[in-house]
Amino acid sequence: MSGHGQAVPTSGPPAAEETPAPEESTPEESAPSSTAGAYVDYSDDAIARAEGRVLLFFHAPWCPQCRSVESDILAQGVPDGLTIIKVDYDSRQDLRQQYGVTLQTTFVEVDADGTELQKHVAYDDPHLDAVVAAML
Repeated sequence: MSGHGQAVPTSGPPAAEETPAPEESTPEESAPSSTAGAYVDYSDDAIARAEGRVLLFFHAPWCPQCRSVESDILAQGVPDGLTIIKVDYDSRQDLRQQYGVTLQTTFVEVDADGTELQKHVAYDDPHLDAVVAAML
């Protein structure tokens, strides 16, 4: 629990040298658990920074189905081991073309290089549970 305070150098060199050794094992203990889910806005490096499986969510603020899915995401949270990246449907026509997206509420799973793995349109069932069931 004292690991968050190790950045303070005023504790003296002996304590600083002794403290890291036990703490090196704590990240290993937490590493096996899956990463917490995340919901982030698209940026040029969002895919590279994402952890776990990555879904691009083509969202339009004027779309009731998009708002419904987003409401679920915000209320339920993103499942562990999953990152959902919100892509603006209207302004990111380049990404729509790249992934062949023709309808808002489209989810595209991509790998770390941005290569499409699978696609799902949640327009008729705009709920996070339906997206998760279809894609994971």
